[in-house]
Amino acid sequence: MVDDDVLINMNTTDMVQDLGHAALEAYSGAQALTLLQSGARIDLLLTDYAMPGMTGVELAHAAQALIPGLPVLLATGYADLPDGVQCALPRLNKPYDQHQLKAQLEPLLSER
Repeated sequence: MVDDDVLINMNTTDMVQDLGHAALEAYSGAQALTLLQSGARIDLLLTDYAMPGMTGVELAHAAQALIPGLPVLLATGYADLPDGVQCALPRLNKPYDQHQLKAQLEPLLSER
């Protein structure tokens, strides 16, 4: 789980764990990349879109370069991404609840 907002990060991590999954927390794209390079088993990347330093889309591209085929779920409060941003990632619209999170996570995790 990657989000620079501490409360969203903690809340989403708790929801993921309540769904029976282990979750790691990162608060920036750089922190997430460090976790991805650590050798920890990562089955899915759930990331916010709007973060300082690196967007969720930029993080997704870097993460998939490190772990080809890694599923990525992009959480965003934007109805549309900014002009020029090319993104074919599945999206989880903010605000979301555990039911909406589960509905997005399950199909992505079943691919792994």
